[in-house]
Amino acid sequence: MGDVLAWRKKFAVMGPSTNTIVQPDFDDLRPAGVTNHYSRIYTPNANAVSNDSFMSGARLIGDNTIDAVNNVMTCSPDYLVMGMSAVTFFDGIKGADKFRDTVSEASGGLGVSCGSHSCAAALEAYGGIKKIAFFSPYFPTANAEVRRFFEECGYETVRDKPLRCKSWLAIAEVTTEVCRDTIRELDGDDVDAIIQVGTNLSMIRFAAAAEMWLGKPVIAINTATYWHALRTCGIKDRIEGFGRLLEEF
Repeated sequence: MGDVLAWRKKFAVMGPSTNTIVQPDFDDLRPAGVTNHYSRIYTPNANAVSNDSFMSGARLIGDNTIDAVNNVMTCSPDYLVMGMSAVTFFDGIKGADKFRDTVSEASGGLGVSCGSHSCAAALEAYGGIKKIAFFSPYFPTANAEVRRFFEECGYETVRDKPLRCKSWLAIAEVTTEVCRDTIRELDGDDVDAIIQVGTNLSMIRFAAAAEMWLGKPVIAINTATYWHALRTCGIKDRIEGFGRLLEEF
């Protein structure tokens, strides 16, 4: 007999223990018959993040991911959804593939949706995109890794902005006003699409609104990751209110 609530799929979601955005975001995106089962990746909060300490902290999240996978496997999930983003971009496509495959292997071979691959798939779904801009709550060293990944996927980054959040918890405190001003700063006739990375930054609704007044794709990483998980699992529901990605593709 199947799970009475997860009669379509049980998603195991891995996210940093400091992340307070990705869990409610994914629940808002969840269609009937799909359930999310959150497993927290132990992440000490850092109150004075810098270029160097951000990279160290992000790699620690990557190192602790397997423990979170092992914990959530006891509910017998059907698929894994990564609720963190920075480490999924590190070391280009090769690094992203290695991270995904390591997580999959730890789960016994389940499929995995990662932020990096999901954003690339979203850009491909929209089609006709060559030049992008992106922003993050990260520091410049981490933005460089994001830029490298997208360039290896064939996209030119025209502009990017690291918001340099001073703690892991501070990422969740970034306001819609800051996101709005940042998107205006990044946009231009030379940009085909704008991407927001950083799963602890709330953008799933504002990205949808920004698409309407910019007239171009605006991709929030949480939307892209959950969309990728749904579509990979054969769930084609069109979900309104969160942008063209979930409504059209």
